[in-house]
Amino acid sequence: MTSSSTDDKYKQRMQRKKEHIDKKIAEANEERGIIILITGNGKGKSTSGFGTVLRCVGHGLKAGVAQFIKGKWDCGERNILEKLGVDFHVMGTGFTWDTQNKELDTQAAQEVWQETRKMLSNPELTLVLLDELTYIARYGYIDTDEIIEALNNRPKMQSVIITGRGCPQPLTDIADTISEIKDVRHAYNSGVKAQKGIDW
Repeated sequence: MTSSSTDDKYKQRMQRKKEHIDKKIAEANEERGIIILITGNGKGKSTSGFGTVLRCVGHGLKAGVAQFIKGKWDCGERNILEKLGVDFHVMGTGFTWDTQNKELDTQAAQEVWQETRKMLSNPELTLVLLDELTYIARYGYIDTDEIIEALNNRPKMQSVIITGRGCPQPLTDIADTISEIKDVRHAYNSGVKAQKGIDW
């Protein structure tokens, strides 16, 4: 096969691909905020959410973050995003397996949830990240129906990212975009210590 023939076939293939992509872009004409669920057992769910927050702020738009479960430990993303004007509301008790106190964890979750509700009603926020919300809903610290009501009543152009494993089905059902991160291999399981700047 000649080089010219190979080039022609490549161009034809790319032209067909372009036509398909252009058609899909033309069909997507609805304008509204979306709900993105980033779930699965793999590493990188929160990292993905924070990357989108940074992207949002990079375009001069406003974003807010509610962090459940992880507590007030050192967070590299928070260190930079707060300097860029992103409000953080962090559940003070930290990991539930450390506290082992459901009443205390429920109270801490409810305190962050009240601030979250304010963010979900603020039309100035283009994006709200609800980091590790799936656990809070699954453990019953916040009623899932209450979460869904707040999400459904948010400003039309506001998007929300929910991260965490084991998302309750009702929350999964209302998500517009779902990405599942698979755990193929994790250095931690081989005894490699979590590293500042890499893992948090």
